[in-house]
Amino acid sequence: MAIEKTFGIVKPDAVAAGAVGGVIDMIEKGGLKVVSLRMTLMSKPEAEGFYAVHKARPFFAGLIAFMTSGPCVVMALEGENAIARYRELMGATDSKKAAAGTIRAKYGTDIEKNAVHGSDGPDTARFELGYFFRGFELG
Repeated sequence: MAIEKTFGIVKPDAVAAGAVGGVIDMIEKGGLKVVSLRMTLMSKPEAEGFYAVHKARPFFAGLIAFMTSGPCVVMALEGENAIARYRELMGATDSKKAAAGTIRAKYGTDIEKNAVHGSDGPDTARFELGYFFRGFELG
């Protein structure tokens, strides 16, 4: 098994609900280590740059409005097969369809307000980690 890094966000809905500690607890109990994190309030240009891959999608404007609606917590996570492991811990994108015991089942409410974001592959993880963290911050 390979030790790798991945990126995660505790989204504004979960931050507003006071779920940051619970989310981090689930991540750590799930075998991942938080190597860097910080709270941030994304500007509209920052959110648009981060989610640029979705620019042509009909949900883009709503996603940007949601992600800039309040603070979020950005995280660099590390562990064996961290990308796949974190995706498993998050659960299905639609919180209503997420398996019991996953972060989204516990803290999310629907497909948009689903508590967390995570990288979907190695290239995405590299881009997302680099978007929010400088190299020396990643351990």
